[in-house]
Amino acid sequence: MSGRWLRIGLAAILVAGIAVVVTYRDHLDPAALEAWVAAAGWAGPVVFVALYAVGAVFFLPGSVMTLAGGALFGPVWGTLLNLAGATLGAALAFLVARYLASEWVANRTGGRLARIIRGVEAEGWRFVAFTRLVPLFPFNLLNYALGLTRIPLVSYAVTTFICMAPGALAYTYVGYAGRQAIAGGETAIQTALIALGLLAAVAFLPRLVQRLRGPTEWLDAAELARRLDADQSPLVVDVRGADEFEGELGHIEGAVNIPLDELEDRLEEIPAERPLALVCKTDRRSLAAARQLRSRGYPDVAVVRGGMTAWRAGEGAPSEG
Repeated sequence: MSGRWLRIGLAAILVAGIAVVVTYRDHLDPAALEAWVAAAGWAGPVVFVALYAVGAVFFLPGSVMTLAGGALFGPVWGTLLNLAGATLGAALAFLVARYLASEWVANRTGGRLARIIRGVEAEGWRFVAFTRLVPLFPFNLLNYALGLTRIPLVSYAVTTFICMAPGALAYTYVGYAGRQAIAGGETAIQTALIALGLLAAVAFLPRLVQRLRGPTEWLDAAELARRLDADQSPLVVDVRGADEFEGELGHIEGAVNIPLDELEDRLEEIPAERPLALVCKTDRRSLAAARQLRSRGYPDVAVVRGGMTAWRAGEGAPSEG
């Protein structure tokens, strides 16, 4: 019973704190924050990291703290302190979510959500790395969402620290450039240009990560045929239209036909715990489907090279038309 009331009390504090931050977030004064931290003297870096961590738990915009870190401590120490504060805050939010709700979620989720969670857990640190390198996922919300999975805390924290570094460096440098611009001097313009270059690099990072990540695996048609004869055979997902599925090229026996434009609405038909082999006429739609499935937490996705064209050319087994 005491554990239950502790959870209720912690949840109440969390909700109240988030409500206060969301209500007054437009009144946050970065200059006042900088003055407060600077007034702490030698303890300023410790105070800053603690404030950053608490702010992350209560949904304080991380950009405010990161820019302030750059202005206060410069590009090098500012980046390190920003990373320390953000990682500590991410770990705290992760633990709060795990303590408050992970057991409840595990016992009550099913269907698509359960499959997504299992897929995220199977990816583990790789999923954390992807979401941290691509700064399109809400930082504060993601911390709590990942706490509902069984990803190990150490892997989560280490990956968060390493993979947030590019974005932290860029935004810290922006804060540093702002302070230099206010102070004036010959280096202000050069500093601003470097900050813009770093921001441009971070903006390009999502596309680069997608390219480097690529499909989980390429499968030749002959290799797919061999795997289909094995005990742990992949599920073949044919992403062509229904007319193509029954058309001239036919389809692979046992394949599930889910056209690419229907994939998002039919994820419940695809088990996240089973290996997937994606096939279309050639490769284009299969690659798009692979990216979509990986973004939804499916860990084991392969693309059949050459698709049904290669399969029908005799590189795989006979198809059914």
